[in-house]
Amino acid sequence: MTLAFESIQTITRLTPLADVLALIDLRVKSVTPRTLDLTTATGRILAADATASARPSAALALLDGWALAADTTLGAGGYSPVPLLHPPQRIETGQPLPPDADSVAPLDAIRIVNGNAEALVTINPGDGMLPAGGDCDPGIPLRRAGEPLRMIDIAAFAAAGRARVMVREPRIRVLPLRGNGIVVAAARLIAGDIERRGGALKLDEAGRDLGTVLAAENTDAIVVIGGTGSGRNDTCVHTLARDCELALHGIAITPGETAALGFAGPRPVLLLPGRLDSALAVWLTVGRRILERLAAANNRDREAAEVLPLERKVTSTVGLAEIVPMRRLDGKAHPLATKYLALSALTRADGWILVPAESEGYSAGTMVSLKPWP
Repeated sequence: MTLAFESIQTITRLTPLADVLALIDLRVKSVTPRTLDLTTATGRILAADATASARPSAALALLDGWALAADTTLGAGGYSPVPLLHPPQRIETGQPLPPDADSVAPLDAIRIVNGNAEALVTINPGDGMLPAGGDCDPGIPLRRAGEPLRMIDIAAFAAAGRARVMVREPRIRVLPLRGNGIVVAAARLIAGDIERRGGALKLDEAGRDLGTVLAAENTDAIVVIGGTGSGRNDTCVHTLARDCELALHGIAITPGETAALGFAGPRPVLLLPGRLDSALAVWLTVGRRILERLAAANNRDREAAEVLPLERKVTSTVGLAEIVPMRRLDGKAHPLATKYLALSALTRADGWILVPAESEGYSAGTMVSLKPWP
C-alpha cells in the first residue's frame, strides 16, 4: 500500500534557533509558586527571596578559649607578655560572650599563674567570635528568587531555622513514543536533566497514546521523543497540529532539524527527534529554555563553562546552529564530531559548544566555551 503524500510529515521551513527561543520567551509563562519542605526542595528554583531572622541574637564564641576585651592585650608578645587587670572568662564554642568582651583568645594565648593572668599575644577585636547577626541578616537574602537550591543551601537554611521554602516546580511529562532502546535512552537522559534542574518529572511508558497525553491537564509542559520525521510511522507532528497547536516544525539546528514546538492550551509541547544526539541537542538549546521559563530561573548558564582554545578548526554551515562535542586534552578543546554525533563521540566528549547560526565555524586557537553534558 502506498502512503498518501499528504499524510507524510514534511518540513517547509527551518525556523532559526533565535526565533524559537524568542517564541518561548513570549509564550511560556512561569508556573504558580508552591511551598515545599526543605527535605524535598533540592534543585528547585526559588520563587521568592529566602531570608532568615537575625542569627545569632548575641555574639558567640567560635572556639574554646578566653573571652576578653582585645585592647587589654595590646603590645603582647612571646617575649613581652602583658598583664591583665582581671583574669579573662573561660568560654567554649557556641557560648555567648560576656558583655565586656569583644573577642575570644585561644587557650594558649593567655597564661594564668597563681591567679594572675597575662596575654602572650595581641588579640584583635572580633577574633574568635561571631557577632550578633553574623550568620544571617534579615536584610540580605540567603538565596534570591530564580536561583536553584543547592545541597549547601538546604543545609544552611536548616541551620538558620527554616523548614519550608517557596519554589516554582514545573511539572514536566516526558513521553517516549516508541519502545526502542535509543528513544528510551534519550527519554531517560532528558528526564534526569529535568529533575536535576528543578522540574517535577513524570516519565511515561513507551508507546502511550500521544492524544491522551496532550489532553491531560495535570502538567505544565510535555516533551515527546520520536516520530518527528517523514517515516511511515511518524505522525506526532500531525497529531499535535490536529489536536492542539503546532507553532513550528523544523528548527535550524544540527543535529535536530526535525524537532517541532507547539502548545496544548498554555502548555508548551516539545517534539524531539528519535535519535539520541538530535534529542539531546534540541533539549540543551530549546528544552532547557522552556524549563527555565516555567521555573522563572534567572541563571541560564547554571553550569560554569570552561573557556579553552580550539585544537583545530571547526567548520559549520551558515544558517544552522550546531552542537559540537568536545574533549578536553592538554589544555585545549578537541572537536570530536559534527552533524551526526556518534555514541562514541558523546561518551568521549567532556562537553559541548554551540556554534551560532551566523558563524561559518571557528579557526584553530579560537577560545570557546565548553559546557558540560547532563
